[in-house]
Amino acid sequence: MRQLRSGLFLLPLIIIVNGQAIAQVQITPDQIKFTRQAVRRFVFDEQQLIPLATLEPKAVIGMSAMYPATHYLDEQAAIEIVDNQLSVHSETETQTAIWFGGFNPFATYFIELMSCQGSGEIGFEFADNERSEQYFITIGYKEGQLTDVKQKLTRGNEVILNESIATISDALPLENGKLILQMLGSGLTLYLQHNGLPTPIGQSDFSPSIDLRQKHYLRTFQSNLFLKIREGQVVINKVTSALSSGMGLADIRAITYEDGEPLLDQGRLWYTMSIRGRTLPHHLQGVFSLDPTVFDLRFEGIILFDRKDGLLRNEVASHIFFDRKAAVWRGLTTGFSAYARPEEEKQLLAVESKRDPRFGFSVMNATPFGMVGDIEDPHILFDAEAGKWRILTCENHNGYKAIMLESDEWNKDYQRIAGPVEHNSTGTSIQKIGGRQYCFSGSSERKIFVYTYPDLREAGTLNMDLPPWDERSGTRVWPNVVELPAGYPFKYVALMMDRFNYPGLKGPHWTYGALYLYHGYE
Repeated sequence: MRQLRSGLFLLPLIIIVNGQAIAQVQITPDQIKFTRQAVRRFVFDEQQLIPLATLEPKAVIGMSAMYPATHYLDEQAAIEIVDNQLSVHSETETQTAIWFGGFNPFATYFIELMSCQGSGEIGFEFADNERSEQYFITIGYKEGQLTDVKQKLTRGNEVILNESIATISDALPLENGKLILQMLGSGLTLYLQHNGLPTPIGQSDFSPSIDLRQKHYLRTFQSNLFLKIREGQVVINKVTSALSSGMGLADIRAITYEDGEPLLDQGRLWYTMSIRGRTLPHHLQGVFSLDPTVFDLRFEGIILFDRKDGLLRNEVASHIFFDRKAAVWRGLTTGFSAYARPEEEKQLLAVESKRDPRFGFSVMNATPFGMVGDIEDPHILFDAEAGKWRILTCENHNGYKAIMLESDEWNKDYQRIAGPVEHNSTGTSIQKIGGRQYCFSGSSERKIFVYTYPDLREAGTLNMDLPPWDERSGTRVWPNVVELPAGYPFKYVALMMDRFNYPGLKGPHWTYGALYLYHGYE
């Protein structure tokens, strides 16, 4: 018998063939050879957008009804569609808001600019129909050059905010550029893109003045193209709002059934991933799917969480499962949205939904269950043999370390039964390999550790030909190993991310990463 590093001995697997017993060694995760297949960074990828609203001039008949305009000054700009483009022109100062869609505080908004002649401002106005509250995000321009990035908030006749949020001082060209506004519930980042990667040009954490996660904003606010023209003409190719996959993806975890078996539906594996915003609490829980035989990752939707306190919360690092016995979608998430409210504490939340939350715009009910503190990355399953619900998660014990919790109920009364482990841990997950459950964890040690289940004794490290890091990057990745059923050309698949942050953002931020696909062979 072969001895594992943890001191355990592998018992032989006995197979009966033609009446004879043949001993076969049980495969263990450290014996699997993972070969990298593909890598890709999704940066506001147009093929991964889920559309919400669009103003596309070439498809407009009846502009005044389809996209009504509001003029804030006595002088009114001329609004025309010329050569399949939207033209807004004025010889004197005008302020114009053109409606193009509803409002979602977690959507990404795009303005595809053709040209900006003269001087003024262009951007977005988010407001209710009576304009009792207005939130503006605009860029200043002069003769086709960026001059500033501003935010303005008004309530009634009172100006709450009116300030520059620019993060660059360069006068960038705007012609044939695309403005990308990534709204993040309690903050935002604005980008300008030409042919290459979008350049961050402005950012704000606005929740002390307006918390757009409040449900009434989703229900009452609308989105308008806003133009303040002192003199000149602005020509626009398109205005769009969409759910987007952002500029980085992380915290990848397979969606499962209640016993931990991966959800393989429509020939695809299903994953939750954190769509990166900027820093905490600005990330967003995304859902993606993948045919494991190829690299056709598909953005399916986003999930928000409702604690019945009037907010829609953007928690992340979730594990979602379908409980077949109860016929309901359940799971755990990490309450990172608390960082937007100093009076709140980070904690794990139990989440539930009767509606399938994998598609489009979804909301799951969320309930605290006593797991308050610096604890994150939970993975939950029901162990039928033990008759217990178990959670593998990581808690800060002089650094994040994996621990195992146990309860008779899926959403309360958990007690620790193993851990903390010795090594730094991240992306903790449980997966069955060769008929036996194992625990996996990334680390800061340039290793992905394997532990026995449920006692968390060391059982080796993952074998990868090209790991998702190099000497310049962090290594606390999420392992995400999945064993596939018979019939596939390989037995194992792993989808991981790297930890390269997006360039050009100011202050602390967690904006990694690219996605790495591995196939595993025994």
